[in-house]
Amino acid sequence: MTLTSGTVEYTLGSAPITGCGLSYTASELESALAGQVAEVVFDDEGATDLTNMSSGLPSTEFDPECVKRILENNREPEPWRVGEAFGESYLTHHRTCTFPWPDGRDERKSSSSLPGADLVGIHCDGGTERFAFGEVKTSSEKKYPPGLTYGRTGFKQQLEDLRGKVGIRDDLVKYLWHRAVNASWKDRFINAFKRYSTDNADVGLFGVLLRDVEPHEGDLRVRVSKLSEDCPQPMSIELLALYLPSGSIGSLGETVLAMRVGVAHNDQ
Repeated sequence: MTLTSGTVEYTLGSAPITGCGLSYTASELESALAGQVAEVVFDDEGATDLTNMSSGLPSTEFDPECVKRILENNREPEPWRVGEAFGESYLTHHRTCTFPWPDGRDERKSSSSLPGADLVGIHCDGGTERFAFGEVKTSSEKKYPPGLTYGRTGFKQQLEDLRGKVGIRDDLVKYLWHRAVNASWKDRFINAFKRYSTDNADVGLFGVLLRDVEPHEGDLRVRVSKLSEDCPQPMSIELLALYLPSGSIGSLGETVLAMRVGVAHNDQ
């Protein structure tokens, strides 16, 4: 099932630097949390790979209960983590992006936050592939734009760094490169790398704001304008503000976990 695209509330700028605000109803949010977003939050694909690996080994060599305990994920995720999964799902379903290695797999401790871009992957652009880098922020602040736009780790600085600093983009490419060596998506990585090696500005940048306030172009207007200044070609930048029902962000973790646990119980 595809994540719904939402209702367009406003658009800003023109290619290659654009912005768009999209709103979601309560039922659309519920459907997303029960389906596509939950699959990303709980890394269903990764869990399946690990389960398949363990199922190919004799049960006498390990304790099946240990496998179950390690893979079981019944912790309530933080709202920002669900927001990041929502942003990733949107780009996957509506911007032909793939993010094949969730950063949660690199966490040494649950509920930690890793440095670097939130999303590192591949964007299918006109039939060929290039790298995609994204930042996702989640805020309920009734201010346009929200405060997390600013500061050293804010939305503004992170996007400007991705746009202007080749070294940061190189680090992200190397991060994905290590994980592509024996992966099923290695050929897609190679295709993207060919374009990047020809022109290190040939990437797609995405910035996503998850909000639960009234839609307002003030969330993105200034950023679209500023990022357009001195943007190297052929880079493209798209900013998205995804507006969820009022007051829903604080309970995102609780809701997605409740739905996941409910599904598990129904399957038993």
